[in-house]
Amino acid sequence: MNDQNRNLLLAFALSLLVLVGWMWMFPPPEPPVQDPAEVAELAADADESARAMGEAEAEAPEAELPRIEIDTPRLTGSINLMGGRIDDLSLKDYRETVEPGADIVQLLKPEAQPEAFYALYGWRPGRDMGWDDVPGATTPWQLIEGSRLSPGSPVMLEWVNAAGLRFTQRFEVDENYMFTVTQGVENTGDVTARMAPYGLLSRHGEPSDLENFFISHEGFIEVADGRLNEDSYRNVRNFSVHDQERTNARVTDVTENGWLGISDKYWMAMLAPQPGQSFTAVSRYIPGRDVYQTRADLPTITVGPGERDQVRTMLFAGAKEWTVIRNYESDLGIDRFIDAIDWGWFFFLTKPIFATLYFINGIIGNMGWSIITLTLLIKAVLLPLAWKSYVSMAKMKELQPEMMAIKERAGDDRQVMQQEMMKLYKEKKVNPAAGCLPILLQIPIFFSLYKVIFVTIDLRHAPWFGVFNDLSAPDPTSIFNFFGWLPWAAPHPDSFLSLIFIGILPILLGVSMWLQMKLNPTPTEPIQQAVMTWMPWIFMFMLGWFASGLVLYWIANNVITFTQQYSIMAMNGSRPDLLGNIGVKKKGKG
Repeated sequence: MNDQNRNLLLAFALSLLVLVGWMWMFPPPEPPVQDPAEVAELAADADESARAMGEAEAEAPEAELPRIEIDTPRLTGSINLMGGRIDDLSLKDYRETVEPGADIVQLLKPEAQPEAFYALYGWRPGRDMGWDDVPGATTPWQLIEGSRLSPGSPVMLEWVNAAGLRFTQRFEVDENYMFTVTQGVENTGDVTARMAPYGLLSRHGEPSDLENFFISHEGFIEVADGRLNEDSYRNVRNFSVHDQERTNARVTDVTENGWLGISDKYWMAMLAPQPGQSFTAVSRYIPGRDVYQTRADLPTITVGPGERDQVRTMLFAGAKEWTVIRNYESDLGIDRFIDAIDWGWFFFLTKPIFATLYFINGIIGNMGWSIITLTLLIKAVLLPLAWKSYVSMAKMKELQPEMMAIKERAGDDRQVMQQEMMKLYKEKKVNPAAGCLPILLQIPIFFSLYKVIFVTIDLRHAPWFGVFNDLSAPDPTSIFNFFGWLPWAAPHPDSFLSLIFIGILPILLGVSMWLQMKLNPTPTEPIQQAVMTWMPWIFMFMLGWFASGLVLYWIANNVITFTQQYSIMAMNGSRPDLLGNIGVKKKGKG
């Protein structure tokens, strides 16, 4: 194997070892599994209560009660008086597609609709109480205050049970995506009552647009006393508490600060009790109904005759916008809320990289050019590291003819070939491993930039120029529509034709990768030569269905890398022949 290629493989192997070692040394902590009944101090067993709430929702009839309108600068929807559910919520600033007149994104959906997703608040009964004595999924609430939920205009619901317990729900909403729900209870009877409030997010089935791509987390997310836990839908399906067969769950006690939710790539619904409030976080799956739920169980409240009490919970339902989430974290004290965005293992790199991209885009106003500018800036910062690597490549390329001659003389005797190679390196004072460390150090940085471009909402439906009106979508051009000049669309990414009729960006990616690889020493092994020859074109077709913003990043990275490498190699005496990759001219010679 050629030493330069061995160095590249070693770099990738070492980077993989770093990632595996990191996960081994700092594994995600396993949350303790405790009996929810001990936390809530209720007479009814917590597992039974969870099943009861699930069955109540399953038996919920079509909502016939009036709805309360939700209207804010960024949200529109309604509250269902059946159960007091927030089950109809759309985002005014985001549309399903870039086509004119496309529907706005609907985040929360009623149970009667496919892919139902909603927020629900209720109470769990204590001693000497039954489920009919507390409000839940099918409670018919009455509107007693307000008529439409909007910033500065709250609404309040009321329900009174047969024993004289008056329950209320007060809904408030701000200018962005945060609701505040106040659950109150007043005892107008003559018997002390004990009960526990809860907030619940319920999603029926997995979302149809679930990407299941390792680089982006979609599913359950929670922060418990500073500890971040992320679980995919598959992980939640595999949870098991007390060997339950019907309901799989994970229970986590939160002492002071925490929140929990269900996150999509760009959107999220999240429950957050008030900072300092203890609660129990429950994530579960109901197999028989294919329902995923995450629930915040608050401590039991004891209300004597003539007494009242209340608890407040925040509900975030909206887009994972960096500035909005960051402000909620600082202003409302929601611990680590910025981590609702999936920053990944290299969060210490992805966070500042995104902040820089956000700043650049604020100046340029075009995400495509901002990606190119950021890539150029990072390559400039890393130039000292790249310089050493490219100088090493120049020296190795200078020795290419002599290395090929050694291979021919040694034939199949690999030991002789290695000895001759080492002798050559010693005579020419070349260290073949000199370029390994710089490459290794750059890998996490460019992986972090790749992740930032992939997961952040700022790239969604972001235009660049011409037909490139959505950098989060695949390249819209192909030979099929003469690269955007003809008025019909390119083949759909799911179509086999998309693998053949690729766009202009994947083609540029293949060409830029081919040019960059031409600067590297030619492998001595025939198999390696074939692999290196075909790799750019294989990648060209493989990445054809990737988001165009990601392909744009790789093109910019390849072009800048090629320019740097060619210039540095030329400055060090190596004049690569891009057509044949074998012509090397030394300064002062021929």
